[in-house]
Amino acid sequence: MPTADPISALVIDRSPDMRGNLRAMLGQCGIEDVQPAASAAAAIRKLEERAYDLILCEYALGEGQDGQHLLEDLRTHHIIPLSTVFIMVTGESSYERVVSTVELAPNDYLLKPFTADLLYQRLARALEKRDAFLPAYGLIEIGNLQEAAEQCRLGEEKAPQYAIDFLRMRAELQVALGQADQAQETYRRVIEKKAVPWAKLGLARTLFMQKRYREAEDDLQKLVNEHSQYLDAYDWLARTREATGRLKEAQQALQEAVSVSPHTLRRLKKLGDIALDTGDMAVAERALSEVVRKGKYSDFRDPEHHVKLVKVLVAKGDREQAEKTIRDLDRSMQGLPQTQACSALSSAMLLVQAGDKAKALEALNRALEASRSNAALSNDLKIELVRTCLDNEQQEAAAEVICDVMRNTSDDRALEKAKGVLEQAGLKSMADELALKTRQDVVDLVSTGARHAESGNYEGAVDFMLQAVRKMPGNTQVGLNAALALLKLIEHRGWQEQFAAQARGLIDRARSSDPANPRIGALSTYFQNMLSKYGIQPARS
Repeated sequence: MPTADPISALVIDRSPDMRGNLRAMLGQCGIEDVQPAASAAAAIRKLEERAYDLILCEYALGEGQDGQHLLEDLRTHHIIPLSTVFIMVTGESSYERVVSTVELAPNDYLLKPFTADLLYQRLARALEKRDAFLPAYGLIEIGNLQEAAEQCRLGEEKAPQYAIDFLRMRAELQVALGQADQAQETYRRVIEKKAVPWAKLGLARTLFMQKRYREAEDDLQKLVNEHSQYLDAYDWLARTREATGRLKEAQQALQEAVSVSPHTLRRLKKLGDIALDTGDMAVAERALSEVVRKGKYSDFRDPEHHVKLVKVLVAKGDREQAEKTIRDLDRSMQGLPQTQACSALSSAMLLVQAGDKAKALEALNRALEASRSNAALSNDLKIELVRTCLDNEQQEAAAEVICDVMRNTSDDRALEKAKGVLEQAGLKSMADELALKTRQDVVDLVSTGARHAESGNYEGAVDFMLQAVRKMPGNTQVGLNAALALLKLIEHRGWQEQFAAQARGLIDRARSSDPANPRIGALSTYFQNMLSKYGIQPARS
């Protein structure tokens, strides 16, 4: 092996014999620290306890999650560090399955049967590349993206065989830092060397960041025309069309991607949501049924997908399937904090359709009570709760929930969607009044936090703004102001890892939900300055 340090490995396979065979092969490769896991759930428990250098994962893991969905969870929820090498091991040769897995970027893909010699070659190749990137990975892990970008520049010189990969990482870091112009220059350098699809996609993403949506869409359309299997391009094409309010066309882009790779849950969730918004219940039902079927086995399962599927089934008049879906929600999502609200809301929607007003109102009141104590509910679910309130002539309760939705978003399209629910019910004046009130509430809240900081009460500013984040987790501006308060506290009171982690998490959340937000770049620079001021370096392994 190219690395001098001992390698740790996690082998994930439902077959005890195959786990034993893989362990023996790894032993022949000089890897002795090997732990087994028989399922996706067992693997996640082990990965939450410690990090591994290497994961060998069988694609077919039996009932529940397969290897692809496990990898999707690990990437989405940041369960594994960047330095972990993930290799999918499978006898699956179906094109759809292979392309779905490769899309999630495992470090390699091994088709059974294979020999210990082949495994050694693949591991040596993957670990050699991993080691070249370790300095950059370490900087990224502590949030020092600016230094990580510089480390990528140095990596191009030290390991020229990976120059294109270092350029790609540098461009991605520049995007994350809000440096659209620098990222464009880096992507163009790549295209001059080699016209790879991901560089063209990167250029389109920087145009999206600058809200140059028409130019971004033109580039993305050309990209999918030239590379019909490049699925990330379809996702960004859909996102760009959604940003300009063209939901039918966004849905079309996602459907084209799903026709190529039908097993990626993240995309199926998005397709189901957009199809609901466009009123295409047939597409919504297909997408959400698959999400519910596969997603309920995940450690990160979400009962809201059941509610959305119930909405589709109610709209179609399929009471039997709606009742079955509610029973599955209660059984498979038992114990999760959102389950009570989701189950009650689903029942209320079904009872409204059945014309049982008394029982519908009873279920609605249970949903409202549960929602008041659960800030984790999404705005989409709360909007559904508003619709159900209006269906039951509960305008006061609808106003209460819609105010919560409006406070929880700083996205214009989401705000208009919330207002639209009231307007469709003939309550336009109420919608305008509540939008004005909640906007002022957020302004007053942010101003109060700023006054704490201006008076030197940095601890008070942090406490106040973090309380605001807990009440309004979906409001990007509130989250960024909380990050600012945390960084000011660090600047004036000294480095505290807990506060730094919170600030970084809030900036990352904003970067994910609103990549074009101009404040992200400034706060990222502030964070880098604090790392430099206190000499924070990656932990040495």
